[in-house]
Amino acid sequence: MTEAEDRKPQSDEARGTFDPEITSEFAIPAGFVAPRAAVEPETTSEFAVPDGLAVPQPPGAEAEGSAFSMPNTYSSKQAPVAFTPATGVPVVSLTKDVPWQDRMRTMLRMPVAERPAPEPPPRAEDGGPAVPRVLDLTLRIGELLLAGGEGAEDVEAAMFAVCRSYGLDRCEPNVTFTLLSISYQPSLVDDPVTASRTVRRRATDYTRLAAVYRLVDDLSDTETHISLEEAYRRLAEIRRNRHPYPTWVLTGASGLLAGAASVLVGGDVVVFLAAMLGAMLGDRLAWLCAGRGLPEFYQFTVAAMPPAAIGVALTVAHVDVKASAVITGGLFALLPGRALVAGVQDGLTGFYITASARLLEVVYLFVGIVTGVLVVLYFGVTLGAKLNPDAALRIAERPLWQIGASMLLSLTFAVLLQQERSTVAWVTLNGGVAWCVYGALRYPGNLSPVASTAVAAGLVGLFGQLLSRYRFASALPYTTAAIGPLLPGSSTYFGLLSIAQNDVDKGLVSLATAASLAMAIAIGVNLGSEISRLFLRIGSAEKRRAAKRTRGF
Repeated sequence: MTEAEDRKPQSDEARGTFDPEITSEFAIPAGFVAPRAAVEPETTSEFAVPDGLAVPQPPGAEAEGSAFSMPNTYSSKQAPVAFTPATGVPVVSLTKDVPWQDRMRTMLRMPVAERPAPEPPPRAEDGGPAVPRVLDLTLRIGELLLAGGEGAEDVEAAMFAVCRSYGLDRCEPNVTFTLLSISYQPSLVDDPVTASRTVRRRATDYTRLAAVYRLVDDLSDTETHISLEEAYRRLAEIRRNRHPYPTWVLTGASGLLAGAASVLVGGDVVVFLAAMLGAMLGDRLAWLCAGRGLPEFYQFTVAAMPPAAIGVALTVAHVDVKASAVITGGLFALLPGRALVAGVQDGLTGFYITASARLLEVVYLFVGIVTGVLVVLYFGVTLGAKLNPDAALRIAERPLWQIGASMLLSLTFAVLLQQERSTVAWVTLNGGVAWCVYGALRYPGNLSPVASTAVAAGLVGLFGQLLSRYRFASALPYTTAAIGPLLPGSSTYFGLLSIAQNDVDKGLVSLATAASLAMAIAIGVNLGSEISRLFLRIGSAEKRRAAKRTRGF
């Protein structure tokens, strides 16, 4: 024993007698035998029934079984309606010539539990494509549609069509401005599989959009079978395809668009050339800023400066031209009509989060245009440029020139949207009809500009929807470029000019008019699309009930 152990005080247990066989104070001493007659070796719980105690069972009591066993009071003749019959719910049969967009939209608006989808038969693990790969393909297709400017409702319908073509009926797609998600639950007792994808880049290419629509159309066709590998291959080809028009064609189209818009508001040949030059310079500067990674806000700000600068320079040089038409024509090429129509459409169809994000994007882009034009106009007023806001009231009526200019504007707008060449002629004709209706109501009919614009935009939406139904494609290539002649370029410019000349009240009134015209365009296009759906041959009243959107009668 060491010195440390000698100095350590011993405890009471250490002082006591040590017995190696006694490990606890509760141990039974040696020699003492406890009687075990009253011990029940099989008793494992205080709730166990003692031996000899018989609990009387009431007559008619059920034997102990599973919670899922059928009660003995169940009668097949008096059984309630089953939640899901064993054979599944009958599928809603739509007319064969109805496009897949309307068929999928009808199915998608019903809850998952009430959706008329047959129960899939049990199959082996290796039968059919893997669920995660189908969901990934669905998200990739939805990403291309949403990035191309398609409305949230149509994107959800396309995603549901892709899933349903591979046997995934119990799926729920969800679309917001930058996020796509989809969830699939095989049955009520299986765990759901969820996948999501973020949309980070947006590119306006209606040729690619039409190719995606053709892929979804082929997938949803019951007479053709496209494997998952084949669908991935076609999707990769769509992504790799180059734009149908080179860069120099797009720059020339932006110039022609601005020149045609200047003719609409009373410009002549000199104004046409000046507006064309300003828009082309603005387009090149915007491409330069985009290559340096600047946000779209600054791209639009820079693109709006050259047309305004050329108009101010012509005024300072005392050139006898209508300088306001030069600036107005440059604004027509920049106004975000596509995003505006898509945002209002999402709001009218119940996608309020996506609609708010799209409209906020439109506000930012519009503020960028306003900033660029106001900077130039302030310098012009400082230099003594005599810009007249009252020139908006003296637009010459030249029907033939304006109809030709409106058709040229729609044609060049279609080229800027990268549309297929087969759709350019249709949208050009649709834009000419829209301007004819607007001019007839506005000038001979003396109708207000907002009402005339709404009626003309409604016809654009109606004709575009009918053309898309005829060709089983998206309606955007037939409507977006056709509303170009109706965009409120002149009201925007004269509102900014009044603000630059310190007449804020008059400028705000003009900008409010521009906002009203923009809303009239968007609502008119959507209303025209909805009117075409009123006459869809869905079937009986029970089947039409499934086509309801959110709330209503």
